[in-house]
Amino acid sequence: MLQDIERYLACPLCAQALTRYDRSLRCATGHSFDLAKQGYVSLLAGDAHTGTGDTAEMVAARADFLAAGHYRPIADALAEAAVEVSSGASAGEPTGASAEGPDGLVADLGAGTGHYLAHVLDALPGRVGAALDISKFALRRAARAHPRIGAVVCDAWRPLPLRDASADLVLNVFAPRNGPEIRRVLRPGGTLLLVSPTSRHLRRLVDALGLLSVDEEKQRRIDEKLGPYLTPAGRREVEFTLRLGPQDVRTVVGMGPSAWHTDPERLGAALAALPDPVEVTASVTVAAYRR
Repeated sequence: MLQDIERYLACPLCAQALTRYDRSLRCATGHSFDLAKQGYVSLLAGDAHTGTGDTAEMVAARADFLAAGHYRPIADALAEAAVEVSSGASAGEPTGASAEGPDGLVADLGAGTGHYLAHVLDALPGRVGAALDISKFALRRAARAHPRIGAVVCDAWRPLPLRDASADLVLNVFAPRNGPEIRRVLRPGGTLLLVSPTSRHLRRLVDALGLLSVDEEKQRRIDEKLGPYLTPAGRREVEFTLRLGPQDVRTVVGMGPSAWHTDPERLGAALAALPDPVEVTASVTVAAYRR
């Protein structure tokens, strides 16, 4: 619930702490943000543009695809990595426990429906989660995804509405990465867990349907952009086979960035040429970066 993470939130306009007053959050300067009846709060600056956020249709497609369990191995690998970094599983590493005790914050930047954050919170029973996304359609679902999730509308490319050094763990799954802000909100010794697709991810569909592709240099570019702010702390590849029917394929196309660039008529013709079901490879990297 939102009240679980209020002590970690900061005003997006002046960075001061926020306090609950009835159905709003306010800072000492007087900036006020109303709580939506769907359970989230918008901490966007007044001149923010939300046009890049996932639409209601994209969010519904993602919710259906994830609920069907197709990406369960990714969620499991992320939760396993979260437990490892939080327990200091690698020799010589500091544990993930914050100075405030076991009830530290897990912030999911680009959380979408809250699916992955909920999975991580199930594996870390003492933690609370902040689902951060620019799509109010996604956060309506994220607010209900887990009893310890608080959902906040914000822009990943602006100062995040979290206090300095407030998060023990930051998650980033197929989402934008703001290196300076991730470093700022992570406590010293905290960890970013980043999930990104490899060039093999859904390659058969990419080739057959003309979807957006991932090039071979993506991981190198991620490392370079995060390098000034965080230190690499290990990675693993997760790869598995999916058997998808025609509706599953439509759903996976509709839930991602290709939804903005795919012509429905051409997609329908290309889908008709695929076998039913079609076997495709899911391939991602789960990488850890330490502050």
